[in-house]
Amino acid sequence: MFEKLSFIEERYNELSEQISDPAVIADQDKFRKLCKEQSDITPIVEKYREYKKLMQDMEDSEAMLSDSELDKELREMAEEEIAECKKTLEKINDELKILLLPKDPNDDKNVIVEIRGGAGGDEAALFAGDLFRMYSMYAEANRWKVDIMNSNATELGGYKEISFSIEGQGAYSRLKFESGVHRVQRIPSTESGGRIHTSTVTVAVLPEVEEVEVEINQNDLRIDVFRAGGPGGQCVNTTVSAV
Repeated sequence: MFEKLSFIEERYNELSEQISDPAVIADQDKFRKLCKEQSDITPIVEKYREYKKLMQDMEDSEAMLSDSELDKELREMAEEEIAECKKTLEKINDELKILLLPKDPNDDKNVIVEIRGGAGGDEAALFAGDLFRMYSMYAEANRWKVDIMNSNATELGGYKEISFSIEGQGAYSRLKFESGVHRVQRIPSTESGGRIHTSTVTVAVLPEVEEVEVEINQNDLRIDVFRAGGPGGQCVNTTVSAV
């Protein structure tokens, strides 16, 4: 694992140099690609450097303990620091293993979210509205942009259905597990007798599809033209009326 981490750190340093190169900056496509690659590995490199610093601190403390003339108070401090470093190193080691897991290629994409009221009538629509406001506030907290694409609002302030986009770094990685059926049991504002209602809504979270440039080879095209047929007229069999 640490051999791989060392390689990633070297790649990070290479990317830092390349991004600072005026020739690379002039090539915007290449510049964006390198910045994206560096951004993806930055959390791994930062955590690895934190690990290396703690290892160095622990080695320094162990070196202090090897000094036979070290007084009791300093020896206790060094032992406490070593114990704390070992505890933190174990935690960081687990975090690094998670960071090195293969990423979903869609994790950094923007998302399209669709919320539809299910069982529960007006109360389901109100629940759908609550979920929309929850996702909107979460997006705002992460400085993501929310755009409503389509909505079918009810008179009580809920939504029978609503679709919206969320644009921001890592939006799909944070929201992809929200897909599915959501259920709530509560006394709704639509209930006058104080009874508890169970309502459901469905949530779909889809990664935004990237624009794709399509090149059509003219040799792959087949063009058929059609002319009027039958008796009469000067234009029969001469005028192309359909392609």
